[in-house]
Amino acid sequence: MPKSHFSHVESWVFDMDHTLYPADNSLFSQIEERMSAYFKKLTGLPAEHADNLRLKYWQDYGASVAGLVANHDVDAAEFLHEVHQIDFSVLSPNMTLNQAISALPGRKIVFTNGPKDYAHRVLAALEMTDLFDGVFGTEHCDLIPKPQRRAYEIIFNAAMIDTGTSAMFEDSAHNLIVPHEMGMKTVLVHGQSEDAHIHHHTSCLPSFLQSLR
Repeated sequence: MPKSHFSHVESWVFDMDHTLYPADNSLFSQIEERMSAYFKKLTGLPAEHADNLRLKYWQDYGASVAGLVANHDVDAAEFLHEVHQIDFSVLSPNMTLNQAISALPGRKIVFTNGPKDYAHRVLAALEMTDLFDGVFGTEHCDLIPKPQRRAYEIIFNAAMIDTGTSAMFEDSAHNLIVPHEMGMKTVLVHGQSEDAHIHHHTSCLPSFLQSLR
């Protein structure tokens, strides 16, 4: 992959979960378990039906919390706090990745659908706190989740991102559709896709970033 493809990039946007750490890590499964328990308690539905509702809201709204707010008048901050009380010790720093991110020229931000406090705790566990110029969570875009275009518009405006000179790294191909439309270079992490909106894909983010130097 010619590094000239990224020679124009001045801003680097990273998703967090399953992008900055391996997709097989057990961190996010803890959150899913707590979300399922919350849905079961809230609705009184059997566990399987409650979990199906959680997944439906995720599919319909882009984030389960958005469905809860829209349909159950749930306090978003309370929900996000409760389901993110998890064990962060399952995360381990990847110093090769950290060094590769640090070496990138220009500005670097994290843009996640998770809450900001959770994002900061993940980055601390990964020893990445000092690597990014900004960390943006779901509260920063009024609970509007990726892949909705408005979420990107809000965050990129707040971070002063020029999409024509930026690249975005995501583990979700769907979440890269809007960045592609906005003129960003797109990289799918831990996945394969032949979709036209995916410019590059990699199974090893540290090696990919090192190749750009």
